[in-house]
Amino acid sequence: MEPGSRPANKPLFTESNMRLARVTKDGNIGLAALASGKVTIAYGDDIADLDAHIAAGTLAQAGAKAGAGEAVDEASLTFLSPLVRPSKIICLGLNYRDHAEEAGLGIPEFPVLFARFPSSLIGHGAPIILPKVSSQLDWEAELVAVLSKGGKNIAEADALDHVAGYSAFNDGSIRDYQMRTPQWTAGKNFDDTGAFGPWLVTPDELPAGAAGLKIECRVNGQVMQNSNTDKLIFNVARTISLLSTFMTLEAGDVLVMGTPGGIGLARNPPIFMKAGDVCEVEIEGIGVLRNPIVAE
Repeated sequence: MEPGSRPANKPLFTESNMRLARVTKDGNIGLAALASGKVTIAYGDDIADLDAHIAAGTLAQAGAKAGAGEAVDEASLTFLSPLVRPSKIICLGLNYRDHAEEAGLGIPEFPVLFARFPSSLIGHGAPIILPKVSSQLDWEAELVAVLSKGGKNIAEADALDHVAGYSAFNDGSIRDYQMRTPQWTAGKNFDDTGAFGPWLVTPDELPAGAAGLKIECRVNGQVMQNSNTDKLIFNVARTISLLSTFMTLEAGDVLVMGTPGGIGLARNPPIFMKAGDVCEVEIEGIGVLRNPIVAE
């Protein structure tokens, strides 16, 4: 099914069937909706606050308002990060076998976790910034799951009921800073390196757990990563269940599910992104996240 398409007899928006994005148009913020190739927008800070709608359980109402809004040309929109202030951004490392093998770190028996912070997030189309202090900016195509409700000790069989939607992520990594210590926090949190979006796609639009979707990263049109979300070592349901054994998850938490093999650091010689490059992350059924690289 093409992004934004649906069966002819299916309602435009239901509680479980939406593609939404925070956007600006002509300087005005709004919430855009995509269905059957048609983009509509409702304006206002309140309607565009996906963090608040997810926390309050009002995502369906927001989607209905956006779906009934002004029809617009998608090219006229500036996309923002779907969420602005998630309480947690939990990232998985080494969560595809080929990536774990290329890193030489073995196949994990428990998820390898690190945190991103909201200050690093940018939207589709915004520049990923190559910082002055490094030339080692690497790409990582990743699936995102956003939680609709939290909990503790969530059963794996129930875990997917806690997902509000899925999106794409580019976990832009400053490798020399990442590798300075055993903890990866510094290299994963440079400003304007966490590209997120463009659309938040609700679960009804995708296979359960967003499984079986082609995931690809391209730099200047050249394919650098090509895999499938079926190859996740810890899938979405398993990850939610495991995380909830030691922390209370919350509505709006963002889970960044790890990257497949093909990163620039693992190549011989290594390849890193430079100013003027364009990096695209495409996930089947979710869409294309595209960002230019700009020097600080």
